[in-house]
Amino acid sequence: MAFLLLVLAVFSRVLPALLHVTGTNVTMLGAGMLFFGANLRRNQRFWVLPALALLAVSDYWLTTYAYGFPFHIASYLPTWLWYGAVCLGASASLRRVRSVVRIGAAAFASSTGFFLLSNGTVWLRGNLYPHTAAGLGQCYLAGLPFYRNDLASTLVFSAVFFALPLFAATLRAAADTMQDHGAGLR
Repeated sequence: MAFLLLVLAVFSRVLPALLHVTGTNVTMLGAGMLFFGANLRRNQRFWVLPALALLAVSDYWLTTYAYGFPFHIASYLPTWLWYGAVCLGASASLRRVRSVVRIGAAAFASSTGFFLLSNGTVWLRGNLYPHTAAGLGQCYLAGLPFYRNDLASTLVFSAVFFALPLFAATLRAAADTMQDHGAGLR
């Protein structure tokens, strides 16, 4: 189920581009990576590699086809390292102990870290902002609406994704109880 939710999360990045509704930065991606990572056992961490390949393909498609920009692998290496770090970090921190606080903290750290990394990379490697402290500040300021939306969507979808197994277990227990009561009536 975790890999399926990650695929759904990647699709949530692609769908707005297909519908020509880009720029909102509301996706399931952060939550999908956290949930995927949290469900990896120690001997399954190699599954991060196919997940990273899926994310890299979506980055390539979005960059070249949806946005019409040239694709430079070097520009995406920090992002791909971040994806891997989020998945492996979730595996280490959320695999055994899950609570609302831990999941919320992981969602906050994931979104905030990506905001700092991606905007810092844009400032450092690009020519949109002067390479001064003021330019870095402008770059982060310009990214705040995207950060707000990413943080909100990561928090909301993390709550949904991590609640799904609990909801499924509750439904299963209710169905078992109904079946047991039904068997007693015969």
